[in-house]
Amino acid sequence: QVQLVESGGGLVQAGGSLRLSCAASGRLFTINGMAWYRQAPGKQRDLVALITNGGTTDYADSVKGRFTISRDNAKNTVYLQMNSLKPEDTAVYYCTARRRGMLEWQDPNNYWGQGTQVTVST
Repeated sequence: QVQLVESGGGLVQAGGSLRLSCAASGRLFTINGMAWYRQAPGKQRDLVALITNGGTTDYADSVKGRFTISRDNAKNTVYLQMNSLKPEDTAVYYCTARRRGMLEWQDPNNYWGQGTQVTVST
């Protein structure tokens, strides 16, 4: 099992910044990457950014140039630096870890955190 604990969410004004953290523990050798998803009320859960164990990153078009995903292997932590935040970034942000052998990032059989609320006010 892998446990994921997110932190860093909160309320921020449009144009501001937040940094989310996702601390992973447990059988980390069973995963091959981590990602951030977000879900706004009444909407589906969408990929925000991902980073593989090899360091490859990818972003949703809506956050490219504003968000940066990174990791600290010594701390087993993945970060999501969010700059130039917009009201449409308001959502619950979830950290996920993809299990080795899984093809899909959003598979419910992957590991998921409890989520952290990000609210961007106008």
